[in-house]
Amino acid sequence: MRSIAGGLGLVFVLASIVPPASAGMYITEWMYSGANGEFVEFTNLGAVPIDMTGWSYDDDSQLPGVFDLSGFGVVQPGQSVIITESTADGFIAAWNLSGVAVLGGYTNNLGRNDEINLFNAGGQLVDRLTYGDQTFPGTIRTQNVSGNPLTPAALGANDVSQWTLSVVGDEFGSYTSTGGDKGNPGIYIPEPAGLVLLGLAGLTLRRRHG
Repeated sequence: MRSIAGGLGLVFVLASIVPPASAGMYITEWMYSGANGEFVEFTNLGAVPIDMTGWSYDDDSQLPGVFDLSGFGVVQPGQSVIITESTADGFIAAWNLSGVAVLGGYTNNLGRNDEINLFNAGGQLVDRLTYGDQTFPGTIRTQNVSGNPLTPAALGANDVSQWTLSVVGDEFGSYTSTGGDKGNPGIYIPEPAGLVLLGLAGLTLRRRHG
């Protein structure tokens, strides 16, 4: 995990980022094909814990209840959780994760052109991301590389053109798994807007203490 210098700068960043208007649970990263298994990350961007008992995931068949997310239990504000087609233990080892909730073994696998659907306990759609570089020419292809939202405004917009690929060492904290996949599963950083704010905050601190 990246270390961020300047505690005051980090506070400034977090306080300055405005989450989506209907803040709650959102899709914050995904990879449809990877050496260590495809995955989807969900993050609680709200101010209160969310109990995911009875929540579910599906692909473009858009059916609530297909893959049960109850195993996540209560997800705290700012916490990210992961689903993967791999085993949970295998995924955790491949990405060297610690303290991240992972549910493995889903079989409604994602394809190159597909859809991610998140449903609450009442079967209501909470978030959706329809993607595919063939369906939407010029957009990203998340094969062995995950996709991240360019700005917080991309979350919940269901517009894959507002997403970008991970690059090792980028502002999202991306790195390489044991299988060579590139991503940052398990933690969502509101970037790149946060990176700009962090730079400004750091500059201010340096001027004050330099």
